[in-house]
Amino acid sequence: MNKTLTVFTPTYNRAHTLRRTYESLCNQTCMDFEWLVIDDGSTDNTRNIVEEWILEQKIPIRYIYKENGGLYTGYNTAYANIDTELNVCIDSDDFMPENAVEIIIRTWRTKGGNRYAGIIGLDYFANTQMPIGGKFPDTLNECYLVDFQIRRTHLGDVKQVMRTDLMKEVAPLIGFSGEKNFNPYYMLMQVGDKYPSLVVNENLCFVEYQQTDSMSAGIFNQYVNSPRSFAKMRILAMQLKRGTLQYRLRSAIHYVSSCVIAQDRDWLKNSPRKLMTLLVFPFGWLLSVYIKGKVHNCKN
Repeated sequence: MNKTLTVFTPTYNRAHTLRRTYESLCNQTCMDFEWLVIDDGSTDNTRNIVEEWILEQKIPIRYIYKENGGLYTGYNTAYANIDTELNVCIDSDDFMPENAVEIIIRTWRTKGGNRYAGIIGLDYFANTQMPIGGKFPDTLNECYLVDFQIRRTHLGDVKQVMRTDLMKEVAPLIGFSGEKNFNPYYMLMQVGDKYPSLVVNENLCFVEYQQTDSMSAGIFNQYVNSPRSFAKMRILAMQLKRGTLQYRLRSAIHYVSSCVIAQDRDWLKNSPRKLMTLLVFPFGWLLSVYIKGKVHNCKN
């Protein structure tokens, strides 16, 4: 039978945490999903354990191995292979509460439709079992995804369940040679600026932040290692229809900073808001100095 939801998991050398993700999926109260594991060139025993789970046949699993290219390339591979109506990314160190798929399917079947990008739910801390940033306002029934970042509608992480057809329209994310830290949120921003999402004030994912190798760690190193990727992200941010003046100014400052780090001589030419970018150049330059100083101090 065709499934409604794909849960996809990009992973790299996380065999030690992946079992918890698998077990949480096996315990779901609704089985209207399949699990897609994107192995980003792991050198541990990820392939072996996933192949063992496939043989168990507890849940439908697809496993794809690819050369290491960074998180965003895992998203690209996922969107190229997903054929269900909805999809959600569950990281390899995270796991779902047992009723998460049931909540997603029930919400979409009763309220979903073409006017929505998908569903937004809560992320919970795995250790405290509390919502990250608290719960949503009770009156919030739908919201544009970018408003969580632009208007600070909610101050914690959220879990995005997306319509696959809309994500395929903006995928793949084209990155830059030598830069692996291109945040796949770029694609979510493109969709989340055009369509609102249904909001469910319930837990869809338990999150456990890794201190050494997660996307949320070492942000200053990422700024330095992938400056062109971050500059591209800021270009999009300056053009979002739902962007505020404050948000665009902040994005312009970060854009200048990334261009300075990348030594991009076309920084002004490539900016979609040239006057604003020119005016904030001193602040962007100072930010680049601060970032490089932070990276230097960390190395020492």
